[in-house]
Amino acid sequence: MKLKFKHQSYQAASVQAIVDCFKGQLPNDSASRYRIDPGSVAVGRSGQLEQDDAGFKNADIQLSEEQLLANVQRVQRYQNLPQSSSLISTPACKLNFDIEMETGTGKTYCFVKSMFELNKQYGWSKYIIVVPSIAIREGVHKSLEITAEHFLKDYGKRARFFIYNSKQPHQLESFSSDGGINVMVINVQAFNARGKDARRIYEELDDFQSRRPIDVIKANRPIMIMDEPQKMEGKNTLESLAEFNPLFILRYSATHKVERNKVFRLDAVDAYNQKLVKKISVRGITTKGLAGTNAYLYLENIEISPSKPPVARIEFEQKLKSGSIKRIVRKLGKGDNLYDLSDGLEQYKDNFVISDINAVTDTVSFLNGVELTVGDAVGDVNESAMRRMQIREAVKAHFDKEIRLFDKGIKVLSLFFIDEVAKYRDYDQPDEKGEYARIFEEEYQALLNEYIPTEGKYREYLRRIDAEQTHNGYFSIDKKSKRLVDPKYKTRGDDAGLANDENAVAAYDLILKDKERLLSFDEPTRFIFSHSALREGWDNPNVFVICTLKHSDNTISRRQEVGRGLRLAVNQDGERIDHPSIVHDINRLTVVASESYKDFVGALQKDISASLSARPKVADEKFFTGKVLTTSEGDIEVTSEMAKQLYRYLLKNDYTDDKDRISEVYHQAKRDEQLSPLPDTLQPYAEQIFKLVDSVYSDAQLPEIEDDRKAKRNQLNANFDKKEFQELWARINHKAIFNVEFDSSELVRKAIPVLDERLRIEKLHFNIVRGEQLDQVDAEQLKSGQSFKVQETESPDYHSSVQSGVKYDLLGKVSELTKLKRSTVADILRGIGSYVFEQFKNNPEDFIAKATMLINEQKATMVIEHLAYDTIEDKFDSSIFDANSSQDFSNAGDKLKRHIYDYVVTDSKTERKFVEELDTQAEVSVYAKLPSGFFIPTPLGNYNPDWAIAFQEGAVKHIYFVAETKGSMQSLQLKGAEQAKIDCAKKFFATVNEKFAEKKVKYSVVDSYDNLKTLIH
Repeated sequence: MKLKFKHQSYQAASVQAIVDCFKGQLPNDSASRYRIDPGSVAVGRSGQLEQDDAGFKNADIQLSEEQLLANVQRVQRYQNLPQSSSLISTPACKLNFDIEMETGTGKTYCFVKSMFELNKQYGWSKYIIVVPSIAIREGVHKSLEITAEHFLKDYGKRARFFIYNSKQPHQLESFSSDGGINVMVINVQAFNARGKDARRIYEELDDFQSRRPIDVIKANRPIMIMDEPQKMEGKNTLESLAEFNPLFILRYSATHKVERNKVFRLDAVDAYNQKLVKKISVRGITTKGLAGTNAYLYLENIEISPSKPPVARIEFEQKLKSGSIKRIVRKLGKGDNLYDLSDGLEQYKDNFVISDINAVTDTVSFLNGVELTVGDAVGDVNESAMRRMQIREAVKAHFDKEIRLFDKGIKVLSLFFIDEVAKYRDYDQPDEKGEYARIFEEEYQALLNEYIPTEGKYREYLRRIDAEQTHNGYFSIDKKSKRLVDPKYKTRGDDAGLANDENAVAAYDLILKDKERLLSFDEPTRFIFSHSALREGWDNPNVFVICTLKHSDNTISRRQEVGRGLRLAVNQDGERIDHPSIVHDINRLTVVASESYKDFVGALQKDISASLSARPKVADEKFFTGKVLTTSEGDIEVTSEMAKQLYRYLLKNDYTDDKDRISEVYHQAKRDEQLSPLPDTLQPYAEQIFKLVDSVYSDAQLPEIEDDRKAKRNQLNANFDKKEFQELWARINHKAIFNVEFDSSELVRKAIPVLDERLRIEKLHFNIVRGEQLDQVDAEQLKSGQSFKVQETESPDYHSSVQSGVKYDLLGKVSELTKLKRSTVADILRGIGSYVFEQFKNNPEDFIAKATMLINEQKATMVIEHLAYDTIEDKFDSSIFDANSSQDFSNAGDKLKRHIYDYVVTDSKTERKFVEELDTQAEVSVYAKLPSGFFIPTPLGNYNPDWAIAFQEGAVKHIYFVAETKGSMQSLQLKGAEQAKIDCAKKFFATVNEKFAEKKVKYSVVDSYDNLKTLIH
């Protein structure tokens, strides 16, 4: 299998942010040529530059500090990031740029892409990637390998890359002499340690013509990329980095400890809200004592069925005929007596009879007053028992996921981190199996018998894999004995708990070599055991379950623990499962913890919150003033008057508290689609303004972490088979394709007046600001860059600029960005007023960007207008109704009568109220919340309607109805893309009605049942 890479807008945005920092820089091939130092063997040769001595270095930056700072501020303003008041230097380099990207979002892909883009735009070709550990070094090298074909297609060239090896300095000759993109990957220990190998980079080497490797490297003026720079912030390290003479440094991390000039941010909240990483759920274990008894009990979970009462899966002790005691797991119902089931064990004699099993609160009650919540373990819970519970829960979580994802072609992997090799591989045992390997095989075999289906391909798949084959260990390997060994690692510092010894290299090599193989169903390994010190080597996208079988020792934070499983999964074709409508239905990471759900989640959210320290937390006038709203009309700066109106709006509606922090009232109103209307002057920018408000941090924005034990199988009930629902489903169950046909001359006619009216380009100019530092400055003012008072501002225009010597392919660039023919673009630009076109020479790049945006806007409008659907023979399989069957019912409300499931989990108050009203209406026969697997394709992405409703025949005019519930019925308050998808859905159902439906299907947007009634009668 080969992993496939697709173009992601957020990744392109991160690269563009870096490119824009150097706007105005010109490619200069002549400035990049130099003579490589040939070393001592070349003494006596002529001074003429020989071809063999020709080198290519990065050309110097032509921009002044003022120009660079202005570029950086423009990039920051566009993203509403804190403004840099100056370019922050370090002992390593004068220019440093921070790129913040959450773990699992493709940080390595982004910095590799940035190298290609910087080369394309500015000609820079020499790069050094500095990493803090061997694991990351090997991972970066692997990424360069597997993305090579992808970037060859995009840029028409390959990068030459290698890992620096002090014993092979001649690789530096090619690095210097090659004119293409050259990348050296080096771990910090290779030049910042005390060992003999680390010193060689600074020594004149006999086998390198008496040259110092560092001198050959620094002559290239390389661009330095630091991966995880927070682990390389020591004074000595930074001074060592300066030896490389970097042109500038790009610093990539999810958790910057010290911030320099931040030019891009995609933090944990952004990544989760944009569905770029897996959703996290936790299976915790709560150990507690019961007063007056030593009875052992462990409540695993509660299962429900449409036709039977709920049952509880409980582990308890049972006396065997031999007199010994064994722990067993049984499904128990109301009235079951543990004293009888345990064969008369005294510990259960005191009325341990089940009196109630509550599937909504996830509790089991006994007649003696004892109440257990799922995950509770009482009695004798030693470490061995705890580890067995964890392994069992991990195997169960694995099967729960695998049974749903197998048919979708997604291989499920589970990862166990342990702290001692002997617990998995014990060389003193005849079969070399350690304690955890034995427990795993016992629990796996017991659960396999429960989960294996009676027929089908999944049954065949499970039957051909033996319990011994399905788990494997990845550990450090001793070079002499070839045995698995515990790696060496530090217990303090930034790399605490991480293996960096030579024995670990073999483990990392194996992990990376097997990365793609482990994703295939042909490979029987599904459960992986590895040492926790090797965790940084694991970034396999199909890790769905993580279980840490070790003592908590503060070397691993909860965030680091889950970080190994955050990447979005891929299928058997190597395609990432990232469609917004289904991404979090499929991509759910389960963490099996050795502590309670509450404790684990509390610690994890504390870790995430700490990483968001740079986010603004106060929503006041000062924060809003000067921010930029990016609209179809162009960029609009928030004035002090607009900021005042927005601040008053938030205050008036209790959307901020007494400390001007965003309140839970705001977030609840947003979830319920019940936000109060903005003042009239702000309403045109509603989408951008609420995005700005959302950029202010509050704890309510932290990723929602679910209790995985509360997820229950929500099975279809008898309503699904009702004639009325099956007829409705038959009417709407049509897959379709859309096509758009419009005359390009129509686009030309529509685009010309829009460009004439709205295409306005600013001349390039400097902002020269003169000021002086305030007498009294507090820490907050220093941090926010407000410790200086502006005395005078001047903005002189450029009359001649660096752009004047650049040739722009105007038609080619606009054609590329709009996906239109050059002739169509030429017709548009030929038709606009000369006074508009003349702006091109003032600022060509801005002209191209804004003209492209306006043309694309007109093109999008026409696409919707001219959209037509054609149905195809293919239909949706009814199995999509089972795809999302495991849900947490704590927010599901009461059992329903008319829905196709007994319980429905809703997304907002509007939906909850709608369900309550639907379920009590006599005229409603049956209804369903449509699964995400049912969708209508649109040019803006797939659209998933909310509800399908069948009414009693004769009771209403329209028997079959498909509804979209929205908190607001005003189309202006629906986001542009949202409204466009609804317009497409109307066209889809019109096509379906015309071709198939004798009794038409009515489709509309509603906000309540009363609203729906006006449409059906």
